[in-house]
Amino acid sequence: MTGTRRDNRVREFRKQMRITQAELGAQVGVSRQSIVSTEKGDYAPSVYLALRLARALGTTVEDLFPLTEEDPA
Repeated sequence: MTGTRRDNRVREFRKQMRITQAELGAQVGVSRQSIVSTEKGDYAPSVYLALRLARALGTTVEDLFPLTEEDPA
């Protein structure tokens, strides 16, 4: 997804869990900066990271990364 900004709900779910970006990164095995980039929509995580994020945040990949009308099939 280089160059494409993606909306997601990672920050929203992380805030609900009351954990920091660093704590979430440690839980899923990435740096705090990777969490920052993911939350901003500057980085599209791999399927495996998306699954780990969803599990850590107590939700589904679909809830964290909803598809929009503009998303290619």
